[in-house]
Amino acid sequence: MDKKVNVNTIKAMKNQQRIVMLTAYDYPSALYADRSGAQIILVGDSLAQVVLGYDNTLSITVEEMLHHTRAAGRGCKRAFLVADMPFGSYHESPVQAFQNACRFLKETPAESVKLEGGVKMADTIRFLVDRAVPVMGHIGLTPQSFHQMGGYRVQGRGEEGLRTLMEDARAVQEAGAYSVVLEGIPARAAGLITSELSIPTIGIGAGLHCDGQVLVTNDLLGLYDQFTPKFVKKYAEIGKTMEEAFKRFYEEVTNGKFPGEEHSYE
Repeated sequence: MDKKVNVNTIKAMKNQQRIVMLTAYDYPSALYADRSGAQIILVGDSLAQVVLGYDNTLSITVEEMLHHTRAAGRGCKRAFLVADMPFGSYHESPVQAFQNACRFLKETPAESVKLEGGVKMADTIRFLVDRAVPVMGHIGLTPQSFHQMGGYRVQGRGEEGLRTLMEDARAVQEAGAYSVVLEGIPARAAGLITSELSIPTIGIGAGLHCDGQVLVTNDLLGLYDQFTPKFVKKYAEIGKTMEEAFKRFYEEVTNGKFPGEEHSYE
């Protein structure tokens, strides 16, 4: 896909082509994610943990998210750029949500925002969409609610859990979201939701039957070793490669092997 991806491109991919979404938090990660062919680049609030070293996603601020979205936007040329709205930036009221969403669309290259919540956030999603803000939804395991959930727990198990998920999914769609992330839910539930909705579903820890998939890039690359969820597949071990390179540099500087003549000017 060489043409610039837009919101209509994403919606049209439903039942036609699997959607690939990657997270990116700076210029180089967005640049390489864009070159990979991924249709969506998400500046996720996961950067709080995997880049900034916070204990969870709740600590990150709007200003920090704006800074990293601007950086990622410089490397995102073809993919559709989505920015996570951080905890507390949209929960007070739809007006608050719109004011902060406007900052992402005006002050960064972001083309959409993502926010967590189903039925409870439907009015906010509708308020944003009615005012020309494209919204990606996010239901199931919503990390910003981990205190309320009692931890990072799989959501939607059992008939009651499935019913709640379906209500959330329908509410997000009816409110006008163009797609929805399904996180940390049983594969069967994700399949049922995907078959019922007319908008694309993007799974993370939600099995094979979603319309697309996303992973946190730092997990995928082996750059974050604090914990690894079951749903993560590591496609590289760049963290180990970095550590080995740094150790070699340390040893060569310490032993006087670097710099050599080839690295020195006459």
